[in-house]
Amino acid sequence: MSQQETAAPVLSAKKKVRQEIGEKLAGALAEYKQELGEKKLATRVKEVSKLISRDLLKISKKRQHKTKKTTAKKTVKAVVKK
Repeated sequence: MSQQETAAPVLSAKKKVRQEIGEKLAGALAEYKQELGEKKLATRVKEVSKLISRDLLKISKKRQHKTKKTTAKKTVKAVVKK
């Protein structure tokens, strides 16, 4: 039988951002782990990281959309002037 190599799954941009935010929050709030409990803190960090990542992705999409509009307007103006 042949052995299959298992490649690490490729994470989407959303999941990468969410993981990075979660890691940073967990590190920053590590001292509260004893007070809240490990499970509760992990759950709260997960919820907050989802909310923050969702907002960050919305903002980045708006910026990209806005830059596309402005570049399109500039090219139209340049064509009209000629």
